[in-house]
Amino acid sequence: MRATLPADRFDAPQTHHLEEPRGRYAGQAGLIAYPRSTEEVAALVRAAASARVPVVPYGGGTGLVGGQVAPDGPVPLVLSLSRMTAIRAVHPEENVMVAEAGAILADVQAAAEAAGRLFPLSLAAEGSARIGGNLSTNAGGTGVLRYGNARDLCLGIEAVLPSGEVLHGLRRLRKDNTGYDLRHLLIGAEGTLGVITAASLKLFARPASVGTALFQVASPAAALSLLSLARDQVGEGVSAFELIGRQGFDFLAETVPEIRNPWDQTPDWCVLVELGLSAAASPSDALEALFAAGVEAGLMEDGMIAQNEAQRAAFWAIRETIPEANRRVGSISSHDISVPLGALADFIAEGGRRIATLGTFRINCFGHVGDGNLHYNVFPMPGKTRADHMAERDEIKRIVHDLVHEMDGSVSAEHGVGRLKVGDLERYADPAKLAAMRSIKAALDPLGIMNPGAVLRG
Repeated sequence: MRATLPADRFDAPQTHHLEEPRGRYAGQAGLIAYPRSTEEVAALVRAAASARVPVVPYGGGTGLVGGQVAPDGPVPLVLSLSRMTAIRAVHPEENVMVAEAGAILADVQAAAEAAGRLFPLSLAAEGSARIGGNLSTNAGGTGVLRYGNARDLCLGIEAVLPSGEVLHGLRRLRKDNTGYDLRHLLIGAEGTLGVITAASLKLFARPASVGTALFQVASPAAALSLLSLARDQVGEGVSAFELIGRQGFDFLAETVPEIRNPWDQTPDWCVLVELGLSAAASPSDALEALFAAGVEAGLMEDGMIAQNEAQRAAFWAIRETIPEANRRVGSISSHDISVPLGALADFIAEGGRRIATLGTFRINCFGHVGDGNLHYNVFPMPGKTRADHMAERDEIKRIVHDLVHEMDGSVSAEHGVGRLKVGDLERYADPAKLAAMRSIKAALDPLGIMNPGAVLRG
């Protein structure tokens, strides 16, 4: 393998390549490769195929379902894209950027901003997540409501297939009806069908004016009614609509007290709303009108509108720090789920009732309510730790996921399957879908070298 490329393309395994953020898996690796071009990625994959060595593609290492580490099986080659970071081209007039897979998401956002454009994919790990990993997991984030998932932000893909062949698909076309769309096959495949090396990304006009507010709502059902009202009033100008519960504020106070709670009395539920409008419109006026309409409809009683960028940043800091607060408290079982919008309020209520049959727990339910994606996490009561509840962990997960399935939802809304949810995919996925996935894997990767054990059982 080392003879394939110059010596400086290789290194011994590093600790961060063998870990994942939640500490659920300890990986293994025989060698770390740092290719600098698509051709070098292809050479490595060909060599791995010849030797039947597994390949684990590695982006920023921020994935939460273990897709980036291989804890068992044959020792793999870990293929890091960290040296393939170029922004190859920006076409502002076309609203297109071509970026290599190792480009950090925040750098892609900055390159778009420098061109007077917006790349709207935004998530907590954007300072270290890489665009190839974002596409491989079909990342979501806070902008899905308006702009869609990573899949919706990609026009074309360049990738190395398991054979070592290069798929030259960096098209900048909005319409291309020439057969199977292999771009969408590779996006969300989590490195099991090939290695994404570059992508053509959609850019957007930057909103001329942005407004942000925190609104106290009577219930999750009221939050959904307020979302409908907001869309009626400002259409696609609603850029984000995030649900935050009292438990999130309590955890922040407990573990990250420097994040200020702006409420005098913490509400049971509130929503973080952001509007991005044209130069001819006033987000503050639109938010004030929404607040008045929401009060009149009985959906809310209190709210605050950011008056400057510092206040806007403070509002977002609340939402973006909740996952860190969760980590410090230590969940018994965490869930990244989605349900149809119409079922969301019933899911929250019924989930709490079912979990209560096992005992007393704290539930921090928050997330992207505008697209039906909730982070639904179950924690021990004060004075206890998750270690005290290991006996209930699997049952809690089963209760939550069974309810999601009953409501025609998904047990993985935006984090992917990785290795953590392989069993869940087998339990809940349509049998015809699973059979088709296995057939595609066998056809494209007959040797089974690409990220074995992720998504599909090896």
